[in-house]
Amino acid sequence: MSTAQEEADTHAPSPAAMRAAVSWFLDQRTLPRHETLKLWRQDLDSFLRQLIPAVEELAASLPPSDVPGRVALAGVGEAKRRLDEPEAAGLHGETERVKRLARSVVSLCDHHATLTDLSLSMCLAFDKPIKSDEASVPYENSSPSWGAKQSGRIHASCAGTGRPRR
Repeated sequence: MSTAQEEADTHAPSPAAMRAAVSWFLDQRTLPRHETLKLWRQDLDSFLRQLIPAVEELAASLPPSDVPGRVALAGVGEAKRRLDEPEAAGLHGETERVKRLARSVVSLCDHHATLTDLSLSMCLAFDKPIKSDEASVPYENSSPSWGAKQSGRIHASCAGTGRPRR
C-alpha cells in the first residue's frame, strides 16, 4: 500500500482531538527527545495544514467586516508564518519552535469552534435557527438599553416583516 493510500484510508482527527493532543504536549515539563520532537512537529504540521483551509473557508462565508472572521484570518496568517520558520538550532530552540506551532494549532481550533458556532446562527427577528441552505441577510437593531446595537443575521424572508410583538 502506498503512503497516499494510507493517508486516504486514515481519517483526520477532529479539532477537539487535535486540541487534546496538543494540550498534552504543551503541558510537558521536560524536553522531549529529538526523535519524539520530530514526530510532534510532523503531527502539528499536518494539523495546521488541515485547520488552515477549514478556518479560511469558514471565515470566507462571513461578511468581510465580521470581527471573529477577521481575527481568525489573522490567526491563519500567524500559523502560516510559523510553518515557514526554519528548524531552530539545538533541542531547546527546536522545542520552542514546535511549541509555537502547537499554540497555533490551539488557536486555530478555537477559531474553528467560534466560526462553526457563528455559522449556526439564529434569526434575530423570529429566534429560529438559520439553516445552512437558507438565505440570510445581516441585521442590526438598536436595543432600548442605552442605544446598544444588536448585530446578527435574519432569514431573507424575514427582512420585510419586522420583529413580532410579544
